[in-house]
Amino acid sequence: MSILPKCPKCKYEYTYEDGNLLVCPECAHEWSATEYGNEDESVVKDSNGNILQDGDTVTIIKDLKVKGSSSSLKIGTKVKNIRLVDGDHNIDCKIDGFGAMSLKSEFVKKV
Repeated sequence: MSILPKCPKCKYEYTYEDGNLLVCPECAHEWSATEYGNEDESVVKDSNGNILQDGDTVTIIKDLKVKGSSSSLKIGTKVKNIRLVDGDHNIDCKIDGFGAMSLKSEFVKKV
């Protein structure tokens, strides 16, 4: 029995093969085995595909609602000195006026 990689999009572990492609039943993401075969699992990419690292500065690309607050994070908000973590929200940071936050890398772009 071969061990298939986790889904690169949602990290779901029970993927399956469909011809030449691997498929995630959780999020329906399809990819080729060679497309993500050499990639380290801990690599975090922004919305444009740039690799993010601890200490980078990023910009928010979409207005984001903040749970427990009546205000939202506006597009173009600059976030300095990010810290990468494991999980669904893979960026920890501090934003002026909001405090400590967790963001998804798909909603930011590297400056």
